[in-house]
Amino acid sequence: MLDTNQIQTLTQGHGAVYDTNGNKIGKIGQVYLDDQTGRPEWLTVSTGLFGTSESFVPLRDARINGDDVTVPFDKDMVKDAPRVDADRHLDEAEEAKLYSYYSLDYGDRSDRDLRGDVTDRDLDRDRARTDDAMTRSEERVNVGTERHATGKVRLRKYVVTENVTQTVPVSHEEVRIEREPITDANANEALRGADISEAEHEVTLHAEEPVVEKKTVPVERVRLDTETVTDEARVTEEVRKEKIDTDVEGDARRRDKGI
Repeated sequence: MLDTNQIQTLTQGHGAVYDTNGNKIGKIGQVYLDDQTGRPEWLTVSTGLFGTSESFVPLRDARINGDDVTVPFDKDMVKDAPRVDADRHLDEAEEAKLYSYYSLDYGDRSDRDLRGDVTDRDLDRDRARTDDAMTRSEERVNVGTERHATGKVRLRKYVVTENVTQTVPVSHEEVRIEREPITDANANEALRGADISEAEHEVTLHAEEPVVEKKTVPVERVRLDTETVTDEARVTEEVRKEKIDTDVEGDARRRDKGI
């Protein structure tokens, strides 16, 4: 349940209303209090083009964050709420219609009427219903993380040319002249034919040359993968907290009892 100080913050006209997903619905309009209990029941939100329309949204389970308020409803749901004149009291039939739209338990509302335009007198009467204790509040920082894209990495294949040098053995034939004397063993071969004549012998020489053949073979597969690396990030944020001072008049004595 919202307390008196929070109601006063909402009625200053500086805050905004956000839905359950963090989307801004519109600017805070009026707070409607219950005539019987003085508790805040409804809040109007300025919606539409240039904030020309006001939609009612229940303050049940609403959360206050500074000057802003977050309601547990979707933005579109609030903007499409039944239209009710926000410049007058909210009667029983209109309130029942709104409770039905937001799927809330209307309960027994036979003798109730809601009023808008919260004044200092309304707040003083609400304060009178509280006990003699003062609530001190402070803001707490809840730090989380959200995932977002930081860049893209692509695999790109292209062709480069380089020189490859290899050594391969090659052979060739050379002419060698061999001379042998005439002996009894080769005399018949040597003396065959005319005694003196002209003759010619021919020998074909051979040599090896390097032959290059290229073929494409697969050597590896490359793919992209990701891994998560955890670092530490330092977050600094300002928080507000309430302080309570005691003013002592006369001979009154003070003793503090800590928590």
